[in-house]
Amino acid sequence: MRPSAILETALYVDDLDAAETFYVDILGFKKYARAGNRHLFLKLDDQMLLIFNPQVTMKPSDLQNLPVPVHGTTGEGHVCFSGSAAEISAWKDHLEANNVTIEADFHWPSGGRSIYFRDPAGNSLEFAEPSIWGLDGSG
Repeated sequence: MRPSAILETALYVDDLDAAETFYVDILGFKKYARAGNRHLFLKLDDQMLLIFNPQVTMKPSDLQNLPVPVHGTTGEGHVCFSGSAAEISAWKDHLEANNVTIEADFHWPSGGRSIYFRDPAGNSLEFAEPSIWGLDGSG
């Protein structure tokens, strides 16, 4: 047996307001749900990006109907978004137009391009062609 797909990915931030503005207004995610200063759930087609405040999620929940174990981390995480060569060029222009610094832009020796940048919490984000992993990008 093996999983059929990755359903959700989580990042941890201290400022959910800044994260919401960045991921919704700049990256185009749809806000699915938000619980105060605890978490922000974002939707991208059939995938979810969960943004948690670790100062809250590292403590047991006082909600009896939320049996999720405590979790969280400190420090920067990483997520890579898939994109074609043309999409990556467009994303680079869009990010720079929104004052997001591109930390790296390069072509991998084995093929494919990546650009790296940071969200307001310092998480490392990337757009890359699926070919960097030998994938064709068709799902």
